Amino acid sequence: MDRASKRKRTKQLLMDATKELVREKGCSKMTLNDIIERTGLSKGAIYHYVKSKDELLAIVLEERLEDINDRFFAAVNKGNKELDGPLQEIFKKLPTLQDPLDPTNRIFIYLLGQNDEPAVSEMIRRFYEQAIQFSKQWIVAGQNAGVISLTVDAEKIAELFVLISYGIRMRSAISSDSYAFGPDDFLNFIADLLRSKKD
Repeated sequence: MDRASKRKRTKQLLMDATKELVREKGCSKMTLNDIIERTGLSKGAIYHYVKSKDELLAIVLEERLEDINDRFFAAVNKGNKELDGPLQEIFKKLPTLQDPLDPTNRIFIYLLGQNDEPAVSEMIRRFYEQAIQFSKQWIVAGQNAGVISLTVDAEKIAELFVLISYGIRMRSAISSDSYAFGPDDFLNFIADLLRSKKD
């Protein structure tokens, strides 16, 4: 196995172990020693990839976002000229935003609670900006394909998309049996915003 493949495999092992441990223990109780035990990696090997537990958690968040972005552009590159196909790739994981046990929700809320730490604050800022940038790229791709009007303000709709998704993520920490605004409502709301300017 070449070095690049080994690095990719080790990073994936770290990501998978982190998500499992967050599900089992939560972010506060999970330690790097837990990661060492779960993966069999040495402390030095882990520190080769990350400087801290918080950085490892932030990478898990970024991985989810990059996965959604990759799936969106895979749908676009298949020549799908309809808005619904690529949008469905974004919204497939939307129900997890309201799952209180979803590792990325738990990580997001945990990191927000650590926001007074400058390094964590920077991680959260970077994640927010990346989410808006990806969302804007999705809208611009739709505009370039002719399925979203050029009159849609990509910057504003991208930020609205991120703000609502973050709100749903935060709501996951509040126990409730039912919600008036769910993933389908979110999908329809954003799709209507993107279509309304086209008609």
